[in-house]
Amino acid sequence: MISIALLGAGRIGQIHGRNIAASPRARLAAISDPVPDGAEALAAVTGASVMDADAVFASSGIDAVLIATPTDTHADFIERAAAAGKAVLCEKPIDMSAERIRQTLSKVEAAGVTLMIGFNRRFDPNFAALQRRLAEGEVGDVELVTILSRDPAPPPVSYVERSGGLFRDMMIHDFDMARFLLGEEIVEVQAVGSALIDPAIGKAGDVDTAAVVMKTASGRICQISNSRRATYGYDQRIEVHGSKGLLSAGNVHETTVRFAGASGVTADPVQNFFLERYAAAYRDELEAFVDALESGTKPPPDGLDGLKAQQLADAATQACFSGKPVRLD
Repeated sequence: MISIALLGAGRIGQIHGRNIAASPRARLAAISDPVPDGAEALAAVTGASVMDADAVFASSGIDAVLIATPTDTHADFIERAAAAGKAVLCEKPIDMSAERIRQTLSKVEAAGVTLMIGFNRRFDPNFAALQRRLAEGEVGDVELVTILSRDPAPPPVSYVERSGGLFRDMMIHDFDMARFLLGEEIVEVQAVGSALIDPAIGKAGDVDTAAVVMKTASGRICQISNSRRATYGYDQRIEVHGSKGLLSAGNVHETTVRFAGASGVTADPVQNFFLERYAAAYRDELEAFVDALESGTKPPPDGLDGLKAQQLADAATQACFSGKPVRLD
């Protein structure tokens, strides 16, 4: 059984901690958070110990760490875990700086430890099934990928100011999904964005509504649509069009119940929050991490996937604010 310590007991840490505790192949050995209330509350329901980060890295009884702390701590914690010989599952991103990510990855490689990045949407049952059928050739040659990702409501401006911007904070999940589905690396990025929802987001130097078009070397195209506001719920859809047909994955509704009458057909709303929509994805992500540790294989997505998604986010940010396409090596 893999012994895992959780770093960070906030909203997403609470989800990860409960998933570790519920896994038949993992044990939540310790929880660390500088704010003790969340760590102690989670420890009370999981039976884990509460430790400070120094004790976690020094413990010989801990095999791996799951990092769910603020973004600006991720790279430091990954490097400390690598130096201690512990495997890592880290929430995205590794860092806001691509150069810092490269430095961190070099230390991970030198230490020979496993690093997995938490692009959980790859493990959503619907998206994962679509990708498997895509890989089996069901739509033939991929020509056009369309990704729609829209949040129910914008975050506070105080969050926007330290988020790195929509492309790095929100769309980065879609950049990883684009690479996951296209099967080729992206060489060109074009982007547009506006602050249509909250003028304060624009004053903070960010956008809340954006579209990106990307192209691979062979000419495959991906288009991504993001909005910080969707009045109908958490909108998460994918289409892949190819030479033999179309694969699509739609939204997940609160129930499958539908009503049909003289006035038309209605359904329950789509799920309204990412923790609901991706609950299964977070569980399957953890199991994939444990699989990699048990088998000694490389986990997907790994540190390089984290770097490439960050590079696409940087390119989209540059393209949006310069008004010019960005080429990638």
